[in-house]
Amino acid sequence: MTRSKKLVLIFVLLWFGGCSSKQAPLKVYTLNAPAVATSYSNKFKYKTIKVMYPQSLKEKISQKMHYSYSSAEQGVYQNSQWSNNIGKLLEGTLIQALDGSRLFKAVLPYASTAQEDYRLESNIFAFSHQVRGEQSHALVSIQFSLIDTDTGKLVKTKRFSYRIATKTMDAKGYVEATNEAVGRLTKDLLRWLQL
Repeated sequence: MTRSKKLVLIFVLLWFGGCSSKQAPLKVYTLNAPAVATSYSNKFKYKTIKVMYPQSLKEKISQKMHYSYSSAEQGVYQNSQWSNNIGKLLEGTLIQALDGSRLFKAVLPYASTAQEDYRLESNIFAFSHQVRGEQSHALVSIQFSLIDTDTGKLVKTKRFSYRIATKTMDAKGYVEATNEAVGRLTKDLLRWLQL
């Protein structure tokens, strides 16, 4: 092989190697905790609540953003993800909303060693981007259970489900619609807790 052919071969290999290593930059998104109104209810005024780490019944809780094109076909975005584990983001959002509402004397994270009067448990049924043909929606479905820690008894339980249309069919549109759903969820949760 001549020197010129070797140089051409090296150039071609380097060029293909450079092309294959280029990837779109990773986009990182977060949940925006909505502003909530201060509660004037005296029901839990002198009580504390601990927000437990959410559990998932289907997908593993992680930073990955899930989407589906059918009930059998699912995947995750390769160039977009949540800024933290979605369980942590949800826990932080719920704590911020409960704390802002002043519904309880104190709102504690699940890792706190302090004794609480109530415990708020949650199970995630859906937290994903659903695309069906030209239809695109953010799905959020979470069941909450309020537990009295003095008696260990279930006070009440409710499942909240939202299906919000996305403006675009990409991760950005999914995140915007998810934030809208989480905004509705926190307001509905606070209302339910006061009933």
